[in-house]
Amino acid sequence: MKVAVAGAGVMGSGIAMCSILAGYETLLFDIREEAVAKGKTYIEKELIKSLQKGRLNQDQVDSALNLLNCTHNKQDLIADLILEAVLEKKEVKIELFSALEKTNTTSTIFATNTSSIPITQIGAGLLRPENLVGIHFFNPAHIMKLVEIISGVATDPMVANKAFDWAISLGKAAVYAKDAPGFIVNRVARHYYVEGLKIAEEQVADFKAIDRLCESAGFKMGPFRLMDLIGVETNFSVTSSMYQQFHFDPKFRPSRLQQQKADAGHFGRKAGKGFYNYEE
Repeated sequence: MKVAVAGAGVMGSGIAMCSILAGYETLLFDIREEAVAKGKTYIEKELIKSLQKGRLNQDQVDSALNLLNCTHNKQDLIADLILEAVLEKKEVKIELFSALEKTNTTSTIFATNTSSIPITQIGAGLLRPENLVGIHFFNPAHIMKLVEIISGVATDPMVANKAFDWAISLGKAAVYAKDAPGFIVNRVARHYYVEGLKIAEEQVADFKAIDRLCESAGFKMGPFRLMDLIGVETNFSVTSSMYQQFHFDPKFRPSRLQQQKADAGHFGRKAGKGFYNYEE
């Protein structure tokens, strides 16, 4: 099976790395040539880290890299499974899949890595919504084990099953989820971020103190360190989407503090600055 990943950011590159390590010929695409180069470099560096830590041997690294191809030409996006990890905007995802429906076969599976947009809404804009399924990875994709497989109203059960089997073949722990706002994990985790932001907004404690307390309670990362890792703007977009989908339930209200960070371009680690400064 040939796999293509659209979007060469940290998430898309991480998914592509999982795919090549599992033995799949994989095409990494981004409309920006510099993003493709950056994504390829990210994959190479992460594979070298795994080699140095003894998690992989040189043959495994070489074999994986031989399966990776990169492109910034959308016409090259022809595969059996095409997964998007592009902007968290419904219109962008529909536009991409609509174009790819014209250049791929009727059996091509289209998968979205959306964190919050209903699969049914994306599928409604396609000619073959039965071929669309949600395959939701978590950041960093090559490390985090969980993958949510989400079926929209029109998703063919066989398509969902193939997506599930593919995720399992990557060594992931796949679970089926309904097409509900935030699916499983983001619905549960949303308040981890929202409540942390409220505490900071009300000046009960600063970012570091909140993170330290959460981590001392057993969480791997505090909410602010985690938002910086995921991407502050991505996290804000997901919260905003869920707020709308839950008909503006106050418990999902996005934070003005987080919006200011997103507006300023302080996206977290990838930007060198978020709730913390990484430029030093």
